[in-house]
Amino acid sequence: MDYNHLVTAAKSAMEHAYAKYSKFKVGAALLTKSGKVYTGCNIENSSYGATICAERVAFSKAISEGEQEIEAIAVVSSSGDYTYPCGICRQFMSEWGTDLKLIFENGKDTKVYTLKELLPEAFTKF
Repeated sequence: MDYNHLVTAAKSAMEHAYAKYSKFKVGAALLTKSGKVYTGCNIENSSYGATICAERVAFSKAISEGEQEIEAIAVVSSSGDYTYPCGICRQFMSEWGTDLKLIFENGKDTKVYTLKELLPEAFTKF
């Protein structure tokens, strides 16, 4: 499947990042099975612990709008390199299934993984 539109949307979302402290901007674009796209950017906070990652912003927007079936998420950053989700984001995303596709781009090439590949033994309460 071609996820170029998600990468483009993630790059656009990255421009809205509030990265006052790290200067590391991240953008994410999430595709639901209904075909809707939700974007997010990282939002830093001076306490650092209150910072929220772009991936969780995009997920929160989708879930708060009633979406429960997530197909894919693209993640990009101002580093120009592949930027993979942190551990908290990986665990957070696992609530919606480890078959989720994750798309990463470094300005030249694109990589696609399943969440299960990046989080092989996700914690679940089941």
